[in-house]
Amino acid sequence: MLPAPNRLRERAEFASALRGPGSTRAGSRLLVVHARRTDTRAGCPPRVGFVVSKAVGNAVVRNRTKRRLRALVAPRLALAPAGVDLVVRANPPAGMASSAELGATLDALWHKVIARVGGAG
Repeated sequence: MLPAPNRLRERAEFASALRGPGSTRAGSRLLVVHARRTDTRAGCPPRVGFVVSKAVGNAVVRNRTKRRLRALVAPRLALAPAGVDLVVRANPPAGMASSAELGATLDALWHKVIARVGGAG
């Protein structure tokens, strides 16, 4: 579970990270990671949200995919600069991917979008 200050909850927050001005994304066969710098203050923690649609699978597969992604993102939060919102979107093949595959893909995409929004990670 991610700490409460590090979670995106509102639809507007997701929409801003996905399509707002200054947002960027990097994608692969398994995942797409969207990022947007929202605040440059040092006290504003990075926030993360997850999108796993019905195309990924039934409820069991979707929930398992979300749990895996949350577990993979938690240690990577330290690599995200303050004031960045990230949305991790699972593509349909992510439901059948192993945690190792998801982790490797997430690492590559995470570093790519952080560099684009001007972060240090």
